[in-house]
Amino acid sequence: MSGEIAIVTGGLRGLGRAMALGLLHSGRRVVACGHIESDIPDMIQAAGAQAEHLHCLALDLRKPAACDRLIAETQARFGGIDILVNNAGLTFTYFDPDRFTKGPKMSWELTDEQVQTTMDTNYMVADQLTRRVIPILLQRGWGRVVNVTTKLDTMNRPGSIPYGSSKAALEMASEIWGKELAKVGVAGVTCNIVNPGAGANTPGMSPVMRELSAVGKGIFLIEAEAMVPPLLFVCSREADRVNGYRFDATTWDCTIPPAASAVRTGRKSGFQMFPLSDCYSDVVDKSTLT
Repeated sequence: MSGEIAIVTGGLRGLGRAMALGLLHSGRRVVACGHIESDIPDMIQAAGAQAEHLHCLALDLRKPAACDRLIAETQARFGGIDILVNNAGLTFTYFDPDRFTKGPKMSWELTDEQVQTTMDTNYMVADQLTRRVIPILLQRGWGRVVNVTTKLDTMNRPGSIPYGSSKAALEMASEIWGKELAKVGVAGVTCNIVNPGAGANTPGMSPVMRELSAVGKGIFLIEAEAMVPPLLFVCSREADRVNGYRFDATTWDCTIPPAASAVRTGRKSGFQMFPLSDCYSDVVDKSTLT
């Protein structure tokens, strides 16, 4: 065992399940937290011989008290926290299940509850846990916060609210957390992003799209297990100096050393803003702009 202790939210199915099992089978002790209790037996079975190093919980992490319980149980069970993977999230199947057959809903067609629940799950859960976990990591002198956001064109395309806006909030928070950790200057405590980089073949994807992908039609969907190699890199000691970056599973190359793949595919987290002059490219001499 490496001695490292990881929390994975949304860890009982989909991307989170794959990442939790990847961390577990690489020698970490893992607390996998989801919201559907009936997922737990299958998760324990999948852990196999490593099941004794896995602890599963079903909690509604939108509630601050549930975040406190998750942290307390992790520390009581394994003696600390070293890695937090913020993966819990609601996708389009929650608020717009027919988008891939009837087209996306516009933002004004959504209910207050749909927007609030998605924002709470996709951003506030990560925010609540990160604010609680970072002081623990700083005290221990080493640790990782790893966030799962999404592609930029999934954040900002028409019909992407509230999923896109919730992930954009987490993207920007990731950049800020990385900068704050760099300012504090505790080497080895970092915040990075690991993304699918494409639609994923998980329960969060429309069944129609999953069926089309399975027969080679429609958009390509990556398998959840593709998240594991970049995740293991950012959680490794080799990545102690890597802070404030995003890595997409679709571009990760498992045929070369992890650090080489990271250098080839890593990008800064956050966004690059575009100047207003873009709107007037036909009339403005950009060479005069500073």
